[in-house]
Formats: sequence, structure tokens, C-alpha cells
Amino acid sequence: MTLMAAIQMASGPQVQANLMEAGRLIKEAAERSAKLVVLPETFAMMGANEADRVAIAETFGEGPIQAFISQQAKKHGVWIVAGTIPIRSDDPGRAYAASILYNDKGEAVARYDKIHLFDVLLSENQEVYTESDTTVPGHEAIVVDTPFGKLGMSVCYDLRFPELYRRLSARGAQILVIPSAFTELTGNAHWEALLRARAIENLCYVIAPGQGGYHVNGRTTYGHSMIIDYWGRIRGVQERGTGVVIAEIELAAQEQTRKTFPVLSHRCPESIQS
Repeated sequence: MTLMAAIQMASGPQVQANLMEAGRLIKEAAERSAKLVVLPETFAMMGANEADRVAIAETFGEGPIQAFISQQAKKHGVWIVAGTIPIRSDDPGRAYAASILYNDKGEAVARYDKIHLFDVLLSENQEVYTESDTTVPGHEAIVVDTPFGKLGMSVCYDLRFPELYRRLSARGAQILVIPSAFTELTGNAHWEALLRARAIENLCYVIAPGQGGYHVNGRTTYGHSMIIDYWGRIRGVQERGTGVVIAEIELAAQEQTRKTFPVLSHRCPESIQS
């Protein structure tokens, strides 16, 4: 059994303040014996607008945000999923939303660029989001071998696209990480239902840290960071405020369930007629 941590934050516009808070919560998770720590989407900055995020974009492998997370991983001897970090692209007006996995030596061992971008109008409150204006989408599903099992990477709005998680589980994913910044409105409606569905249909653990609070851009994020097991049971939740959710990952129990309830091997997409 291994302990995993989902960190909930309410990030603001000051990068250094956000990193200090992230460091405090990583330390708490490590002191509680977590071996994998997952930060939320946009943990290093929630600016007044999306252009602020592009302004702090770093070259992959360089920059203060990446250096900070690398140092934290090495200092505390933990693996860290750095929610998302803005990484420069060839388009000066847009950056990748990169989720980067660091090992306990502080080395970046995997990078996932968010594929599905949040371009929506929420008619209930007239909030408009056009993430594609400032973000370059990724195109590759990522599964990583770790000491804790095979880790499938995703970010926030990806959660609404089950075909991505089918691909991850088909590649052997045992744990799905979903760092997020769900809106209050959509979180209330769908957050828990979608997380539990992704866990159940793929017989995977889900680690889903979120932003939770009011931000200077006028947005309120939902929080309710969760760790959910392969049977859809919520093993821990942080509803409001900053904090750390800790839960055990039991791969032997998961594997036994996959053998006795072999839903993953029963998939037959080739037999479904269009």
C-alpha cells in the first residue's frame, strides 16, 4: 500500500506567494507519508486574465516554477505531478498547459500537454471561457511507469471525454491524475459524477486535486478535491479551502478486482456498428 496526496489551493496572481503555499502543502503531504503528490491546475498563478498566464510561460526544462517543483520533489523525496505549468510554444501569444511529472530525485520524467480546451459559454451565469485563445492543445495520451503503478495523465476539461481515459486504461493505466480548476457552476453539476464514472468504467484510482475558492479574475472554483478508488468509492475529499487529501492506493486489491470483474477485457469496440 502507498499513500497518495491531492493538494487543493486557491491560487492568486502572485507566483511567489502561490509557490510558497504549494511548498507548505507539499511538505505537509510528505510529513503524512505521501509518496506521490498531485498539485491542481494553474497552481502557480490564477491571474486577472489568461494572458497573464502566457506572460509567465517558461521554456520546458528551465524557469523558476519548474526549478521550484524539482527542488521540492528532491527535498521531500516525493514524486510530484505539477498540475499545469505554462510552457512556451512557437506561438508567442499562446502556451501549452503542461502537466509535468517529477520523480523523487527532482527529474522531470514525463510531460502531458492538455488536449481538450475549455471554450464554452455557461448560459446560467453568462461566464465565457475561450482557453484556446491562449493555449496550444496537446495531442498525445501519456501513461508513465512509476514505483506506484502506471500513471495516466490528464487535466480538468479532459474529464468530459471518456475516450481519452479508455485509451489510457488500454495502455495499462492503474491511476488517473486529473489536476483541475473546475468552475463553481460546473463543479456543482458534474464534478463528482464524472470523476466516479472515470474511476468505475476503467477500474482505476483517480487523484483529482482542484482549485477551490474565489480568485481575482472574479471566478470561483469548486474545490472538492478527491481521491477515488477503482470501485468508485470516495477515499478522501477536501470540500473548501486549501488542504491535503491523503488516501491509500492498493494495487493488489485493484488487480484482484480486475481479474474477478474483468470489464476491461470485455470491451469490444470493433463489434459496434456505426
